[in-house]
Amino acid sequence: MKTYVAVIERCSETGLYVGYVPGFPGAHTQAETLDELQHNLREVIQMLLEDGEPKLETEFVGTQTVMVG
Repeated sequence: MKTYVAVIERCSETGLYVGYVPGFPGAHTQAETLDELQHNLREVIQMLLEDGEPKLETEFVGTQTVMVG
């Protein structure tokens, strides 16, 4: 079993959760709930893996808080 890190954001215009796997082209989706988003991400990743294991273009490292002013 392979594990991927997804970045989750919430769209201020639609209120939908948006998730994507950094560096994995095409591995992105959206949903109304976090549970639905998890399901959708799993589904899209499985679909993309049918074409073979991708070479990730980037690696997720983490987040930083930046203070300004």
